[in-house]
Formats: sequence, C-alpha cells, structure tokens
Amino acid sequence: MTQKIREKMTGKNRWFIMIGIMIAGYAICALLAEGNLLNRQMKSLIVPAGINIILAVSLNITTGFLGELSLGHAGFMAIGAYTGAIFTKYITFLPPVVAFFIGILLGGIMAALFGILIGMPVLRLRGDYLAIVTLAFGEIIRSVINAMHITGGAKGLAKIPTYTNYTWVYVIMITTVLVARRLLHSRQGRAIVSIRENTIAAEAVGVQVTRYKILAFAIAAFFAGMAGVLYAHNFSILKPDNFDYNKSIDILVFVVLGGMGSVKGSTIAAVILTVLPEVLRSADDLRKLLYALALIIIMIYKQGNKRGWLGRLFKKKEAV
Repeated sequence: MTQKIREKMTGKNRWFIMIGIMIAGYAICALLAEGNLLNRQMKSLIVPAGINIILAVSLNITTGFLGELSLGHAGFMAIGAYTGAIFTKYITFLPPVVAFFIGILLGGIMAALFGILIGMPVLRLRGDYLAIVTLAFGEIIRSVINAMHITGGAKGLAKIPTYTNYTWVYVIMITTVLVARRLLHSRQGRAIVSIRENTIAAEAVGVQVTRYKILAFAIAAFFAGMAGVLYAHNFSILKPDNFDYNKSIDILVFVVLGGMGSVKGSTIAAVILTVLPEVLRSADDLRKLLYALALIIIMIYKQGNKRGWLGRLFKKKEAV
C-alpha cells in the first residue's frame, strides 16, 4: 500500500516538474522574442527553430522509432501548408484565432490522410526501396501543387495571413514532443520499436506490422502538416520549390545528428542547425563550406554511436 502511494506521488511530482519546465521554456521564449537580448536577425529564428523541432521530432517517429528511412517528409509539410493557407485565406468570416486553429487542424488531418493512403502500399517496402518511393512521393506532391490553380502554381500562393507567432509554435512544439515521448513508452510504441529491431520476430509474437507502420507514418505526417501550416503563416507566401527533396534531406539531417530515436537530440539538433547558418552568414562565400565542415566534424565524432553525437548528452535512454 505504501509503495503504491509512493508511486502515485512520484507520478504527480513528474507532472509538476514537467509543467514547470514547460512554463519556464515559454518564459524564456517570450523573453528572447520580446526582450533586447537578441538582435532582430536572431529573433526571427525563434519561430523557424520551433517549426524545425516539430518536423525533426515527427520524422523521428518514422525514421527513429520505426526504423524506416523516409525522404518525403517535406511532401506532408507541403500538404499541410497549402491546406491551412487556402482555408485561412478564403474563409474570412471566422475570427482570426479560430480560423488559424481550424487551419492547423485541417493541415494536420489532410497530411495524415495522405500519410495513410501512401503508407498502405509504400510501407510494405523496406530499405532503399522505401526511401526511393517516399522521395518520389514528395516530388509528385510538389509537381501537383505546381500544376494547380488554387495553389497559385509556380508563382506561389501569396498574401497568406501572418498568424504564426512564438506562442502558437511553442504550444504545438510541446504537444509534438509530449506525444512522441508518450508514444515511445506506450504499448503501441513498444510494438513500433519491436518492428524496428526485428520485423520477423515482431510478426511471430503477434504484432500487426502493417497496422503499426501506418500508425507511425500517419502520426508523423499529422505533425508535419501542422508544421507546414505554421510555416505558411509565418512567411506569408508559399512556393512549390520550398518543399523540394532538399527540404526533406534537411529534416533528415536533424534526426541523424540528434540520434535515431532521441527526441531530445532531435530537438537540440534542429535548434543548432537553424541558428548555425545565420551565425556563419558573416563569412559570406565561405558560409556553405564552413557549414558543411561543421556537419562533417559532428558526424565523425558521432561514429560508433547510433544515438547520435548529441544523444551522448543524455544518459537516460529514450529508445528500447
């Protein structure tokens, strides 16, 4: 009886600590965005950094937890971005806050639906074949958007309301991280990780491999779609070229650098790789070279540790 009471108290303490950390994190974001600690250039990176965290953590569900290499994450981001932007641009009778909230949900749901539709046939493939097909999916989405009139075609979709701020991004970022961590330590998460470790063994003990693969794919696509809506309402203009395969590679780099299956690592990697190009901007022509060298050095130190270089900062394992 005493042990049960202690377990309940420990659980409550964890929740209080977690809530305290979230409040402190938001206070820091507000201080950085509203205060005079950063210059205007660095302040403008707060929202993109949060969006990149959402994208990195969501891709980690597929690539890190499930162990399947996906190169079409930018395609789900594009679906969410255009869905949310078209809704808020043409539905003007709703209050801005309500319209934006609905737009975020619609963007996530639409991306998740495409995730399910694409995932059902695609996730039967493995390894390089899956990577190639998901890469093709991202390019097909971009080509379709490029050909549609309602999306503005190659000219892009302009005059999107700028509703995104650090509050919206922070709330969705925290939601993404909490869902990813909760999924990892849930019954479904253990089934997903078992598929990553050994698909045949997972099938032998009764794990419905296809079902859990689609579940992971849909959740990752949902949050990628929400990140796309935030992205659209931050820059106020969308072009198909914003979501090419290079964007998917950039998101994958966040995951690889942070460590496969590490939520904390992906979060820190997304922040570092968002800020680093701007820090190196003063180097002019050498900026891209220095950025590439920094990535190479980090990857060299990462060798021999599949959790990633940043994953070494955390002793507690997040993946089984």
